[in-house]
Amino acid sequence: MIPEQKELKPNTNSPLIKIKRKLIEFAVPLLFLVLCIIGAYYARLQPSFLINEIIMRMARNPVLVLALIIPVLAGMGMNFAIVLGAMAGQIGLIIITHYEVTGITGVTVAALIAVPFAIVFGYLTGKLLNRAKGKEMITSMIFGFFAVYVWQLFFLVFVGSIIPMRNEKMILSTGVGVRNTVDLVGIRYALDDIIKIRDLPGITIPISTLIVVALFCILITFFMKTKLGQDIRAVGQNMEIAAISGINVDKIRITAIIISTVLAAWGQIIWLQNIGTLNTYGSHVQVGLFAVAALLIGGASVAKANIWQVLLGTFLFHTLFIISPTAGRNLLGDAQIGEFFRVFVAYGVIAVALVLHAWQKHSAAKNK
Repeated sequence: MIPEQKELKPNTNSPLIKIKRKLIEFAVPLLFLVLCIIGAYYARLQPSFLINEIIMRMARNPVLVLALIIPVLAGMGMNFAIVLGAMAGQIGLIIITHYEVTGITGVTVAALIAVPFAIVFGYLTGKLLNRAKGKEMITSMIFGFFAVYVWQLFFLVFVGSIIPMRNEKMILSTGVGVRNTVDLVGIRYALDDIIKIRDLPGITIPISTLIVVALFCILITFFMKTKLGQDIRAVGQNMEIAAISGINVDKIRITAIIISTVLAAWGQIIWLQNIGTLNTYGSHVQVGLFAVAALLIGGASVAKANIWQVLLGTFLFHTLFIISPTAGRNLLGDAQIGEFFRVFVAYGVIAVALVLHAWQKHSAAKNK
């Protein structure tokens, strides 16, 4: 008899296969790193200007991206509804600007005022997403669009008519509605200026803001090791098993969204104190889109994300934002091409991530 031949299985521990896995895992960050290098070459920006802009954006943007992590770990995907958290932060800023509370005191008071609004907005968002399990991302996106128009209605119609506003610098000439642009000169750089290095030529390092970002990263890391954090992970891995284990799944999901919304409110305040100007009806509109794009560019997925992906994605996404208009002008003679490319990148990376997630879910269901 001919002896039965055993089927040879590929060696999954071989160095080549490990390298291949790593390349697949980091394909998106590597692609955008290459784009950044090519763009920087053609943009021909002054190194000091580029470094300064990157440092500034790494100080003011990561907290908004960090706000997405906990809903992802809770199995709810990308929370596009962090736009409601941004609104809560802006409510705090509008109030402290109206009463002329300035400096770091103003930033702190705005952050405290934003918390109850963010909790309410997060609770409502969480309740809605619990009724749309499996479709959280599209639901949060549409809910964010809805909230934008409610915001516009409120601040254009109700403020000045039903809700009094005595600060003439903020109200429209008709006496009803908040101006399109609110000057935040009273709190501009309030957090950045606490500890700032200006000794390097052309480079300013807001040490205090970077410390705040680092503290948020550390707090989220430790939070995920607590009992509540472990419950969030359990719900994200399998809601049915988590429920059998005695975890109140709906409550945990609402808690995850509330935390995300509060973080987004604080992130928006950090961002706007650096900008120094509040576009009343536009500053919050693209918050969810850009934060999600940055996280995905960092190598995260709609089911898995970590702190390092937040920082890497923020670095790559905003570096591309800095260099793309100038690179587009130098390459094609039109800076607007760079603007189109930035929007294309933001929407494109989200679309690809959603397609991959749907494909992975379909493959997993098929292999069961």
